[in-house]
Amino acid sequence: MPRTPRSSEGAVPKAALGLSGASALVIGTIIGTGVFALPSALAPYGPISLVAFGVVTLGALALAVTFGALSKRVPGSGGPYVYAREAFGEFAGFLNAWSYWITAWAGNAAIVVAWVGYVEVFVNTGHKTAISIGIALIGLWIPAAINLTGVRNMGAFQVFTTVLKFVPLLFMATIGLLFIDPHNFGSFNASGQSAMSAISAAAPIALFSYIGLEAASVVAGRVREPGRNVPRATVYGTLACAVIYILGTLAVFGTVSHGQLGVSSAPFTDAANNILGGTWAGDTVAVAAIVSGIGALNGWTMLCAEMPYAAARDGLFPGAFAKLRGENGVPVFGIVASTVLASLITVFSYTRFDDVFTKIVLLSVLTAVIPYLFSAAAQLYWLLVRGRESITGRRLARDITVSALAMAFSYWAIQGSGYQTVYYGLFVLLLGLPVYVWLKRGQGVYGEEPAPAPVPEGRAPETAAPPARRISRAAATTRTGGLRRNRLRNRD
Repeated sequence: MPRTPRSSEGAVPKAALGLSGASALVIGTIIGTGVFALPSALAPYGPISLVAFGVVTLGALALAVTFGALSKRVPGSGGPYVYAREAFGEFAGFLNAWSYWITAWAGNAAIVVAWVGYVEVFVNTGHKTAISIGIALIGLWIPAAINLTGVRNMGAFQVFTTVLKFVPLLFMATIGLLFIDPHNFGSFNASGQSAMSAISAAAPIALFSYIGLEAASVVAGRVREPGRNVPRATVYGTLACAVIYILGTLAVFGTVSHGQLGVSSAPFTDAANNILGGTWAGDTVAVAAIVSGIGALNGWTMLCAEMPYAAARDGLFPGAFAKLRGENGVPVFGIVASTVLASLITVFSYTRFDDVFTKIVLLSVLTAVIPYLFSAAAQLYWLLVRGRESITGRRLARDITVSALAMAFSYWAIQGSGYQTVYYGLFVLLLGLPVYVWLKRGQGVYGEEPAPAPVPEGRAPETAAPPARRISRAAATTRTGGLRRNRLRNRD
């Protein structure tokens, strides 16, 4: 395997995030701008969509528990990438890293386009395209600049924005419940479909809300005491978001009439205005949405660099992603490259068709669910194949059930993305094949044998020494990794 460039000649990432910082990262990447439009998106289905939300929440929590268990089994940054690589080999690891990287920077483009809509409540109310593009680029590069200063500053900013975004959402999920009027709910199943069909149709919309729950596992190498803090941050962060989502959506359903909710572009704003009167409350919610969006972009910008960094250190991503700069060990190339790509696709979305934004959202969700599926499969593989001797009884049954639920949830998410999205997602995923071939160029093949050496004159052919079996560096790395994995699987 070719030598992968490391951080500035041997520097390693600093573990600067504690439990609060890691939890804020999870919450901050899950809660972006989408939550502020979620009730309107679910309104056509009526309150039955809250049932779908509950089902999706169970699946998200199953994934959170699975990621927490995997982070103990395979420590270090990389999340879904390292889990797939350790369980199924290098190629599976590469596909997960490639898929998740697309999720990160394409998702940032989707977040910033929605974020601009809230900024334009106060500026560029005429929605001039050139100004909108300028605002979007500012929204992408401010988080990039923060990340370039180091993970400690990034973590502090993440905690700050998480607290600010949580205040109005928490208000709606608590005080807002006191102002619910049952007449606002309308028909329980407003879609006219069967109950199961309505739940299945509403579920994909709710699925969008939980992308990012794996954030702490992706940056585990930068978390202090990762074996303790990563699982807790993942579960705590997901639970906090679930409570806010369900109660907040319930409050909006009960404080805004069903007819008004179906046409609202800012349902939380309308709910706040109905509860407190006037428009100042709605403007406050708009500010919260702006803060929420910039916080989500801050967290996702870090993930844009951390996943390829982990893969590049193993030779499964271009080596430039593995270089760290400065005392804080900043993956400069990963941050800049991903932000440039997000900027390009953002400009494209503003200058092309109106439905480009929706397609970007669906594509980013699909490319995130693929690593989720592999991670759940990796956990099942360790439970049923590698680690079945070390885990028995109720604990084994519990872990298998949770992992199977996480896998079923992932399949459901893929199915709910739609045929066209799956088609484009598969195409984008397979674009990684030439990259993988290029990365593996020049490496020896395990088991390849050189041409037989000529037999010295006067020596019988049958006494000639057999040709030595040449083992590539990749194979040697695999053998070494095998010993390390044997030790890891015996931890549980």
